Amino acid sequence: MGMFADLAFYLVVILILLLVLASAIKILREYERGVVFTLGRFTGVKGPGLFLLIPYVQQMMRVDLRTRVLDVPGQDVISRDNVSVRVSAVIYFRVIDPERSTIQVEDFMMATSQLAQTTLRSVLGKHDLDEMLAERDKLNSDIQEILDAQTDAWGIKVANVEIKHVDINESMIRAIARQAEAERERRAKIINADGEQQAAAKLLEAAEILAKQPEAMQLRYLGTLNVIASEKSSTILFPFPMEFANLLLAKTDKPSQ
Repeated sequence: MGMFADLAFYLVVILILLLVLASAIKILREYERGVVFTLGRFTGVKGPGLFLLIPYVQQMMRVDLRTRVLDVPGQDVISRDNVSVRVSAVIYFRVIDPERSTIQVEDFMMATSQLAQTTLRSVLGKHDLDEMLAERDKLNSDIQEILDAQTDAWGIKVANVEIKHVDINESMIRAIARQAEAERERRAKIINADGEQQAAAKLLEAAEILAKQPEAMQLRYLGTLNVIASEKSSTILFPFPMEFANLLLAKTDKPSQ
């Protein structure tokens, strides 16, 4: 009877030792790190791989070092030119210092999300609507630099920020469409005016060349008649030479003897 009692005692001890050993063995993946606290005080960062902890004396917090994607919900922003828009973005970041991300901030995911929303409203509010639509790369870079500087104390590295959508109300969309149409009309008028100016310059140059040799004007006149005659038309217009008109005017202006 005593032998069975001793055997049961040893089995219980062995079972307890196995449970303690199992709780002491920790395995971390390649992308994980363990922040170890001994009696509540930070004592180091472990991993990856296999290591042992003293049960009930040491505790470990797992930290994932992979890049995380944070979706920033739509934010109502008033631009510098007093246009109300709704902007959403996405942020790519990762933990580079497990110690600070665990000790310096309670929940780095929530803290980064709230900071991203505030920074998004602050940065975009300093720009006009046209800049939000046309200079997204610059705005992404500005937001990324501000976030990276502020999250550095938490051991967070913000790798990239991308503005996804800039939503505008219907009335503003119509106003932008009218502005774009007016801009195209302005460009069309400028191009037309430039064409007229260039054509006038070329005509003046041609007139100066023809004026140097009167026979050239006569050849030009005959060439024009040839072009008109080749067309299927029942009406032919003959240009009236300006020299004849000047001659007739001169004779009309002379006083009768």
